[in-house]
Amino acid sequence: MAEDEDARAPEGTGEDAPLPTPSAPVAPRCALFGTCGGCQLQHVPYDEQLAWKAAEVRRLFAEALPGLAIAVDACVGSPREYGYRSKLTPHFQRPRGQVPPIGFLGTAMPRRTIDVPQCPIATDAINERLTLLRAEVTASIKAYKLGASLLLREAASGVTTDGRETVTEQVGNLTLNFAAHDFFQNNPFLLPALAAHVAAEARTNGARFLVDAYCGSGLLALTSAPGFEQVVGVELSPSSVRWASENAVRNGRANCTFTKADATTIFAGLPFAGKDAAVIVDPPRKGCSPAFLAQLVAFAPRAIVYVSCNPATQVRDLVALRAAAYRVARVRPFDMFPQTRHLECVATLTRG
Repeated sequence: MAEDEDARAPEGTGEDAPLPTPSAPVAPRCALFGTCGGCQLQHVPYDEQLAWKAAEVRRLFAEALPGLAIAVDACVGSPREYGYRSKLTPHFQRPRGQVPPIGFLGTAMPRRTIDVPQCPIATDAINERLTLLRAEVTASIKAYKLGASLLLREAASGVTTDGRETVTEQVGNLTLNFAAHDFFQNNPFLLPALAAHVAAEARTNGARFLVDAYCGSGLLALTSAPGFEQVVGVELSPSSVRWASENAVRNGRANCTFTKADATTIFAGLPFAGKDAAVIVDPPRKGCSPAFLAQLVAFAPRAIVYVSCNPATQVRDLVALRAAAYRVARVRPFDMFPQTRHLECVATLTRG
């Protein structure tokens, strides 16, 4: 979970899937809807967005795992349909004697940036800071020889535009520190429900130990920790391992340890057997590598909780796990990205 936002940008429900036709279209809140590539569903009533996302997940599972009648829960809605996004990364191309558009890629020309003065899916604090940041860039545009990507991150500690700054976020009863440029889920209003669901699913099969692959700054491991004797988190990023370790101390999670390792070697040397363990898997959008899946199957955990921003690659990986005698026990989508075609999906797998 520590990769940057470009590496973890959500792929969603399948990019080739046709968008829903609303029963009664609603007026988009953004004047740039249809021109900016960020949102696809502002014209669709929110209940129909949720129904469509759940149906798309069901379709992907049915096509990949036919005949298994896998139940997919209703998509969990966001408490905020707009004003939820706590991180924006607008950018601009090389100035050519004038201030270029500052914003996001458009729909008509995929490599063309369109100017976005305000973004209605971002929080109010992000939009306020965006106005100031755009003015700062405009005033100093001659200093830019090339284009640039900007950062705006809101957390409980406030809004920052410095990716190196330490920010503090509150998720449920956890207080988490991490670098502003690190990956962290950007819908803080639905995140506590997502984390709580992952923790509950990890505990359902009576596992005594937990492994959190791709653990980032420790959110899922630390949320789940009270239900386990020992929790081991693994992350490739040294800085994220440091943040996770510090967050464990900060939150009194003495049963948690974090280590730097590639996800393809995380099960080597664990002090417990897979039959007594659950594993949380939260990979980047490309999903898990064959090498990771092979060692996961060899470890043979009692349960796997697979969190994904890309149900298409998630389903691909679940096909491989199904072939290794894992059963898909539950699937629950979470609408972390209202007004867009994207979502997070949590699948719980058990052996047998």
